[in-house]
Amino acid sequence: EAAAIGAAACGVIAVASGGLRWKGLLESALGTAQATAMIYLVLLGADMLNVSLALSQLPAELASWVQHSGLSPFLVIVAILLVYIFLGCVMDSLAMILLTIPIFYPMVMGLDFYGMSHDDKSIWFGILALMVVEIGLVHPPVGMNVYIINRLAKDVPLTETFKGVLPFLASDFIRIAALVLFPSLALVLVRTFGAL
Repeated sequence: EAAAIGAAACGVIAVASGGLRWKGLLESALGTAQATAMIYLVLLGADMLNVSLALSQLPAELASWVQHSGLSPFLVIVAILLVYIFLGCVMDSLAMILLTIPIFYPMVMGLDFYGMSHDDKSIWFGILALMVVEIGLVHPPVGMNVYIINRLAKDVPLTETFKGVLPFLASDFIRIAALVLFPSLALVLVRTFGAL
């Protein structure tokens, strides 16, 4: 709702100040249609993949294999997080989430992390997955958001932009490690406000 109000206000200001004419409005509408079509194609492809995964029972079989493989739950979650970081270099965040959650979610739910309940584990894994997906979008060598920012600052070399991202990446990895080792950090607000 806030984004819609902000977009509408920007449109009104652009028209009132003379910065948006019919040509610009048509270009904006065309760009919006293209972006929307791309998102719908991603959703359609993800839905087709999810149906095929459900029919093949691959996620359930994979979860059962991981559960009985004797692998440490922390080794599994670290491997999943690393996959997300590498995928973030080459994929959009929405596509990444839609394509991987049906596979990774049953695996994580089948493992024991600190004796957490199913609901707590779902919230914890969802928060971790979203955070790591966003980290992947700024992670060298192909972080898409870094290239977008670098195009806005035309006089800054790409290597300098990546160097500027490194301290933020370090803090992100510390934050992820803290959430993996202390899941209650991700659940404290849910437990506090869920009890009200």
